[in-house]
Amino acid sequence: MPRLTVEDLKRIKEEQKAKRALREGAYRVKVTVHMGTCGLAAGARDILNYIMDELNRAGVTDVVVTTSGCAGLCSREPMITVEMLNTPPVKYCDLNEEKTRRITREHIIGGKVVEDLAFVAGCETSY
Repeated sequence: MPRLTVEDLKRIKEEQKAKRALREGAYRVKVTVHMGTCGLAAGARDILNYIMDELNRAGVTDVVVTTSGCAGLCSREPMITVEMLNTPPVKYCDLNEEKTRRITREHIIGGKVVEDLAFVAGCETSY
């Protein structure tokens, strides 16, 4: 086994700190991927993977991604809800890879609602 360098230890420390912060609720954004039966049939698992891929590429560690059951809008699946502190939650529907990656980059990472893709804002909150 190779010896760990100081840089390796710093990297490991930061990774663990980020994981602990997410577990303790110290996150900037919460993304809920609606994964009821209808959502799964419409491709919600792929949507979850696209979001995680974009977050990993950007090195973002202050976003928590979670799942839920059906949101009651089966005909509009797959869908996600994006919640940021001190702003109304935003629900995005009829998602595909291109839309999801754009929402992840512009809203989840960048903090700016993608208005032309948003379905509704302010209908629910966890804060």
